[in-house]
Amino acid sequence: MGSRRLAFVALLTLAASTPAAAQQPGITDTEIKFGNIMPYSGPASALSVTGKAFAAYFDSVNEKGGVNGRKLNMISLDDGFSPPKTVEATRRLVENDNVAFMFGTMGTAPSSATAKYLNGAKVPHLFLISSASKWNDPQNQHWLMALPWAPNYIEEAGIEVRFALSKNPNAKFAILYQNDDAGKDYLNGVKKALGADADKAIALATSFEVADPTVDSQILTLANTKADVFLIYSVTPRACAQAVRKAYETGWRPMRFISSGCANKETVMVPAGLEASTGIMSVGSLKPYVADSKDADMIAYRDFMKARLPNVDPANFAAGYGYMVAQALVVVLQQCKNDLSRDNIMAQAANLKDVALPLLMPGVKLNTSPTDYRPIKDGYMVEFRDNQFNVISELLRGS
Repeated sequence: MGSRRLAFVALLTLAASTPAAAQQPGITDTEIKFGNIMPYSGPASALSVTGKAFAAYFDSVNEKGGVNGRKLNMISLDDGFSPPKTVEATRRLVENDNVAFMFGTMGTAPSSATAKYLNGAKVPHLFLISSASKWNDPQNQHWLMALPWAPNYIEEAGIEVRFALSKNPNAKFAILYQNDDAGKDYLNGVKKALGADADKAIALATSFEVADPTVDSQILTLANTKADVFLIYSVTPRACAQAVRKAYETGWRPMRFISSGCANKETVMVPAGLEASTGIMSVGSLKPYVADSKDADMIAYRDFMKARLPNVDPANFAAGYGYMVAQALVVVLQQCKNDLSRDNIMAQAANLKDVALPLLMPGVKLNTSPTDYRPIKDGYMVEFRDNQFNVISELLRGS
């Protein structure tokens, strides 16, 4: 009996000394395995540069020993920006690949399609890529948190409307918006900012579908309003570039704002034409890329891109954004220390305090709490001029 009791005590001791994280799917003593979904094909394939930046940054982390001694293993699948395919890929990652959590799936509609499944399964989806306001719902969607590149769509639209009215208090607004949760969030943000004057101030708001081959007909209709302000609220580069180009070709010259996700020289401004793009404004929280910048953090990013993604222009906003979000995930995992349970991963994501990442603009810091899942709330107005985006305002606070 004595030997049996000693053996039992030894087993208990071994169990107590084994990290709880070792029992977590996707976690071993040497690895953190997590899932990601990108549109490597389809209408939003230009955005997949973000996924490439993720992978390159995690490779650099692994070469330095990983996070707390564990290597980062991101399994990234293609969904073609099709929500049904997103669901299929997510289930495969969670149920077959046994990932610890999901990370950085691209887009509002794809992430919406998997939200109920992941929340019900209590699998964290950290820093999904969407600025939709609905992700700030920790009570009902505890396991889901977005990390957009700017304040959420409603707040971004509000900042732009207030900026436009400061220049022209009697401005009339024409709005092109994507017919999905993202576009409708933007539209609601405009209406909220205009308040009781919304019906009078909005000359016309018209929508388009992501799969539409062009938005030319919508632009011609909007141009006929002769509105003072043109708001381009798409999150797909093709539609944004087409809208900028077609509006310019009509001779319509309103004050123009573009969604922060489309404020990308490489994927939007160049295809639209640099002359047509000059003067377009947006809300930004990341530092605009400047090729000859002397900023140490920008130099480090430029060197990173040259070494690891030499075929991608560092000015491509999708790459800089991916670099920033990958760094944010590393911060969360470092805070977890050796407790990599799903509960603690989510708890640490909801406990970011004044995290100043290298590519965030001065004064913009990541802050979250168990009751507020909005990591970024503030930004600056930026304008495309002289072949690059330039900051033209002081820090603009969100709510």
